[in-house]
Amino acid sequence: MSVLIKNARPYGEGEPVDLLLRDGLIAEIGSGLDADDDTEVIDADGLVALPGFVDLHVHLREPGGEDAETIETGSAAAALGGFTAVFAMPNTDPVADNAVVTEHVYRRGAEVGLVDVHPVGAVTVGLAGERLAELGTMAASAAGVRMFSDDGHCVHDPLLMRRALEYSTALDAVIAQHAEDHRLTDGAQAHEGVVAARLGLAGWPAAAEETIVARDCALARDAGAALHVCHVSSARTVEVLRAAKAAGTRVTAEVAPHHLLLTDAALTSYDPVNKVNPPLRTGADTAAMRRALADGVIDCVATDHAPHPPQAKDCEWAAARPGMLGLETALSVLVHTMVEPGLLDWRGVARVLSERPAEIGGLAGQGRPVEVGEPATLTLVDPDAQWTVRGARLASLADNTPYEGMRLPARVVATVLRGRVTARDGEVRK
Repeated sequence: MSVLIKNARPYGEGEPVDLLLRDGLIAEIGSGLDADDDTEVIDADGLVALPGFVDLHVHLREPGGEDAETIETGSAAAALGGFTAVFAMPNTDPVADNAVVTEHVYRRGAEVGLVDVHPVGAVTVGLAGERLAELGTMAASAAGVRMFSDDGHCVHDPLLMRRALEYSTALDAVIAQHAEDHRLTDGAQAHEGVVAARLGLAGWPAAAEETIVARDCALARDAGAALHVCHVSSARTVEVLRAAKAAGTRVTAEVAPHHLLLTDAALTSYDPVNKVNPPLRTGADTAAMRRALADGVIDCVATDHAPHPPQAKDCEWAAARPGMLGLETALSVLVHTMVEPGLLDWRGVARVLSERPAEIGGLAGQGRPVEVGEPATLTLVDPDAQWTVRGARLASLADNTPYEGMRLPARVVATVLRGRVTARDGEVRK
């Protein structure tokens, strides 16, 4: 079946046009295009048309954590959030440190079919940080793994990290680092500062992130390797990245939506829904994240979507697991923090939510321009919508959203993957 999108505005620019999608491609762009009986018609009525979003950092929990999320429910949340491709982190049970597990994740994602699910392979066996996993085997498997990370754990040993970076160059892969010197964060519960001191929570210094990023930039420079820094949260980390990029280091970085909007002031309620790794930091750090995303020092937004079952969050702060939902709220938070203040336009949204993450992840068919002949992988956005976040109504199995009750701008109306509508008007299409 073909799809005809009537009166959309690519990148929010110019007069509305019609987009005819056929055989997985954008076949025609114009005005007054006609549809036959086999064509699904979407009356966009001025909706913004963007390339489908790509998320480099999600936790789908399957295998082993199906009480929090499955590939099916996580894919549904992704499609409803406008995403057409996601990268699933390896901290599953068993760990995705071999081709058997990564191929399972890849094939299960294909079976569900709502988004392209790309498994991220572990850098070290069991995420233990002691010896390298079979990077080459995972890269050569049907899953074609091209990103490796021990996310949730830092690859702390510099020699091991150096070897991983060196091997990645031969695989045309990227090493994504969870930058945290655990010797500085042992027992830490909140960003080290005034709020943590007042609440009696052990402080988590920003230097734990900054020092690892500085070290890894030097290692990546020497190896000529591609390094990706996960969930940047510190203003001083931005300056490390800025200097490394200026020196020609192949380093990219992501920021999570919650680090664009929320600060450690949210911790005053002691609600563990606000507990995340790295922690929510100060308003100055949040402002620095926004500026860095606007000027390209931080390349993209990645949700770090981290669902948890109720027992992992409905408990005392120290016992709670870190992490927040993010797939269905990412666009709205980005619009609120970056578009409404004038830091990004819709071209900028496409850059940070689609084009750059697709490039970093090596996805040739994602993040492409909204032009004739390009893949019909699109997201339609209502820029004027307002909606109230309710965790119980989200597609994820979990409901641990820090935005509960918030009224946010903009809403995804439809998501299209290679010409097939996967989500429309708040419902997924299986």
